[in-house]
Amino acid sequence: MPQHQQAVLAGTGTSPPRGRGPVVAALMLAMALAAMDSTIISTVVPQIVGDLGGFSVFSWLFSGYLLAVTVTLPVYGKLADMFGRKPVLISGIALFLLGSLLCAGAWDMASLIAFRVIQGLGGGAIQGTVQTVAADLYALRERAKIQAAISTVWAVSAIAGPLAGGLLAEYADWRWIFLVNVPIGLMALLLIARHLRESGSSAGTQTRRSVDWPGALGLFVSGGVVLFALVQGGVAWGWLSWQSLILFGAGAAGAVVTVWIERHAAEPIIPGWVWRRRVIASVNLALGALGVVIIAPTVFMPIYGQTVLGLGPVQAGFVLSVMSLSWPMSAAFSNRVYMRIGFRDTALIGITAGTAILLALTLLPNGGPAWQPALVMLLLGGALGLFQLPLIVGVQSTVRWAERGTATSSILFCRQVGQSVGAAVFGAVANAALSGTPGGVAGLRGLNGASEAVRRAVGAAVNHVYVGAVLAAGVAVLVLVFVMPRRFPVLAEGDEG
Repeated sequence: MPQHQQAVLAGTGTSPPRGRGPVVAALMLAMALAAMDSTIISTVVPQIVGDLGGFSVFSWLFSGYLLAVTVTLPVYGKLADMFGRKPVLISGIALFLLGSLLCAGAWDMASLIAFRVIQGLGGGAIQGTVQTVAADLYALRERAKIQAAISTVWAVSAIAGPLAGGLLAEYADWRWIFLVNVPIGLMALLLIARHLRESGSSAGTQTRRSVDWPGALGLFVSGGVVLFALVQGGVAWGWLSWQSLILFGAGAAGAVVTVWIERHAAEPIIPGWVWRRRVIASVNLALGALGVVIIAPTVFMPIYGQTVLGLGPVQAGFVLSVMSLSWPMSAAFSNRVYMRIGFRDTALIGITAGTAILLALTLLPNGGPAWQPALVMLLLGGALGLFQLPLIVGVQSTVRWAERGTATSSILFCRQVGQSVGAAVFGAVANAALSGTPGGVAGLRGLNGASEAVRRAVGAAVNHVYVGAVLAAGVAVLVLVFVMPRRFPVLAEGDEG
């Protein structure tokens, strides 16, 4: 190995190239835990409700997990910068496996939701730290490859998860969807423990510095309250009801207190430089908009496919899943583009194309052939892959090792918040569009057997949602053009340590 390459790897604090294979396998296995778990459970909800009851609150099987992941991402990012990636990743996987075992033994819906939150606490560590280690392992020119490989895990999970869940529900028991996590997680733990090496220049050098636990608690509580209000608003109670007003008010007050704590902390969980640096702040805003955008097809394309197009659940899921196939392929190709024209311009091409493609969704004929939305989803995945990955790699390339976990987690945090906001806003938009039509929102309960009036109403409501997604994509375009610098201040590889 050339002398300069050894120095770079020592600075980044990770295993040398010849030791990357097992570590990369561990990262993909760890990410598979989080990715598969978000898709496999959706197909066994009827069996879970039939066994445990609690139909009125089953949506919290997803929302509780999402809340826990979102509010813990910045905390784990800071801890990874202070104590090293390895202990955070190992702790996250272990916590996720504990949650999985508890979920398998749940005795009612309330206990299952609580144990899903524990899973989410581990999932936050996995998602943020895997992305950070991937950036540590690879130089700038190669980072697109590992990021694309991680995206492929999500793509495979989008297809394999529902199939595996259906098979387990039919031939075994729904509890096995949590037990199958155990061998995958144990293998990931073994590989990480044996093969991930962090040099003394990076890991363990900051362990004596105090952790901002009050700031972490403030972020967890205030963020959890706001996200809880977004999830429940317009569903359990109205947006202007006293419940919503109290929750949003409490969340805002908690945010003010958290900001005060962070400004006076020696090692804040979300340091001020995250927002003072123009590149990171603008990427956070752009990927927050992306979170809003991707909710539209993720949530409403299956409903559109089943209600308007008359497809079965598997066929409707396929129309959506083709987006997950083109996304990692485009992401893998993006390094050829951003190494030539830069991170911002590559992302601008992707989101501009994505905006036009989303607009095409609103122009599809009502009840047309299924290949048309499938083709649009395929193109959308390619455009968004070209948009997201250059921004993530770009930010990771502008920060030192000791800042990379925090910067990466802030990006993922903003995207997750965007998804939560998008789900709340688009749900309200769809409900408003359906409220004045025959059958109203209740018409969604009979997807394939819906009347022609309900089918047209759902088609119109989904179109309204896609118009909202176009507007969100337009916000991302404006951020890239007017806020984000055209050239990122990329550090030389020897300066990343």
